[in-house]
Amino acid sequence: MSLDDQERRQRTLDDIREGLQSGRLSLGAGVRRLRREITGFTQTDFARMARISLRTLRQLEQDEGNPTLATLQAVFRPFGLGMGVIPLKRR
Repeated sequence: MSLDDQERRQRTLDDIREGLQSGRLSLGAGVRRLRREITGFTQTDFARMARISLRTLRQLEQDEGNPTLATLQAVFRPFGLGMGVIPLKRR
């Protein structure tokens, strides 16, 4: 992977992370972007890599269902991300 590719990948990861944190991206949209733009995997290959069912991944990407914390950790871990508690912005 060239330096340009690494920088592009990092910018994409940062954009997705910031979108998820700000609420600009839904959880499903963030997962879909990670899968497509960072890994280039199909849903089948990504589900296999994350060790979750294809159905679970499809539901997650469509913002349906009720994923467990373990599922979310399995999906985000390969990208150096995880789920946590963050303070809400006060209005």
